[in-house]
Amino acid sequence: MREVQGAIRTLARPDRHGYHLPWLRQVRPAALSLDLAPLWLLAPDNGYGPDFLHPLPDAPLTSLDDELDAIRATRPEEAHRQLSAALAQTPGAALTRRGRAMLNDPAGTVRQLAGIYEHVWSALLSPHWPRLRAVLEADIAFHARRLADGGMQRLFTGLHPKLNWSDGALTATGSVSYPPEPGGQGLVLVPSVFFWPEAGSAFDPPWQSTVVYPARGVGGLWVQTGPTASTALIRLLGANRASILSALDSPSTTTALSHRHAMAMSSVSAHLSVLRDAGLLASRRYGHQVLYERTPLGMALATGGLL
Repeated sequence: MREVQGAIRTLARPDRHGYHLPWLRQVRPAALSLDLAPLWLLAPDNGYGPDFLHPLPDAPLTSLDDELDAIRATRPEEAHRQLSAALAQTPGAALTRRGRAMLNDPAGTVRQLAGIYEHVWSALLSPHWPRLRAVLEADIAFHARRLADGGMQRLFTGLHPKLNWSDGALTATGSVSYPPEPGGQGLVLVPSVFFWPEAGSAFDPPWQSTVVYPARGVGGLWVQTGPTASTALIRLLGANRASILSALDSPSTTTALSHRHAMAMSSVSAHLSVLRDAGLLASRRYGHQVLYERTPLGMALATGGLL
């Protein structure tokens, strides 16, 4: 749902278009058929938007239905409080006919907004989700490795220009945002494709402390062509396996690779098994997904170091 919200903002904000112009060209006809007026009213360019519209995921790989259920479960009094705060960001918004209707029936507004978000998802994001999810999964794997290698300092180095970790506290543009304490809920990092180029934080109860940042790889998200396998690698492995190995420059799932290479999942799975058995790939489970990445031998072959 956070990506849905980001996509909606991207439609209206030229400063977010940069990397997403190919997507915008594809979805604009579908976007014009959607009634997004209620969402525009609650999404000021700078300021508060209702938190219940993008519930914090309780696992790395949540489903659309789980998040929609979480939205619909929002208590009316909590929805009213957040809707009031969001409408207050735009002078006079709470006094408009639509604004008054939202505040007079917060439960109905929650159901309406959840329905709109579901339509936006189906029309604008669902066809592209394997590609988006692959970028998000690769980002999580990359930063999990940085955290394991060098702790919080290494994790936050380069995460975003606004974020800095020093003396046990996370700062954003100079003001202390969150000092984690052992035994607490901790800090959740949420990569986002459509949040680029910004970074944001949310720490208001009852929500868990969260930092949203642009995922790595956004620049190549909509690029159609990937790394090209060398002739020698194709002769050694065959065209499909060479293509998969060459393009696997970050951890990815069978689903993402199937989408990227326009191949059946069963075929991709068979090729991955062969490459893994040959020592060119390693696999590891992450939640309900299995991520594949090149081993040092696979890297050497893919980059021509052994050919």
